[in-house]
Amino acid sequence: MTQPSEGPRPPGQPFPPHFFERVDHGLDSEFYREPRFVTHIDDETIESLTTLYRELIPVGADVLDLMSSWVSHLPEDVRYGRVAGLGMNRRELDGNPQLTEHTVHDLNADPQLPYPDASFDYVLNAVSVQYLTRPVEVFASVRRVLRPGGAYLVACSHRMFPTKAVAVWRALAGDDRIRLVASYFSLAGGYEEPMLIDRSPEGADPLWVVYGRRAR
Repeated sequence: MTQPSEGPRPPGQPFPPHFFERVDHGLDSEFYREPRFVTHIDDETIESLTTLYRELIPVGADVLDLMSSWVSHLPEDVRYGRVAGLGMNRRELDGNPQLTEHTVHDLNADPQLPYPDASFDYVLNAVSVQYLTRPVEVFASVRRVLRPGGAYLVACSHRMFPTKAVAVWRALAGDDRIRLVASYFSLAGGYEEPMLIDRSPEGADPLWVVYGRRAR
């Protein structure tokens, strides 16, 4: 993976701190204070993601939608056991009809998920991983709340809020971004080898899903 030049890093840290710097240093709580009832990928790409969720997530599964908003892209005709949403804007979460519960929580301020161990069968992150400033800690916390054999599905595309995306994400091309996400799984520990699914529709926004299962 091609990376920006490295400088000194604290002992035990896998990446130098400047990898996760952002153009906008303001509080995320302020940036996300006003709701944005928009989608961030093409309709065809959303449909492709929904189809993949249908294939991978069984009926009755308990699901956590991480960095959620007013849509979760889950198939509307599938009944899940529990769909918890964790996001930054309460009005967006209130407007999401697929959530059975929701929590406002800033993962960059506190990467620890506010749920007990082994609470979910699947955790989803749709086109938002580029905003995490402490991703390895978040991935480790996701592993904790997953049940053994449960999976974390991280969907990536090429759109972003550039002032809030971390420096390493902005510096890398698509393939290297996927490798970066895979490295988060490996560094967090406790996952099986992460896998990649390419569901990019022709003529629309790309869609890559990196997923890892919690080791049994």
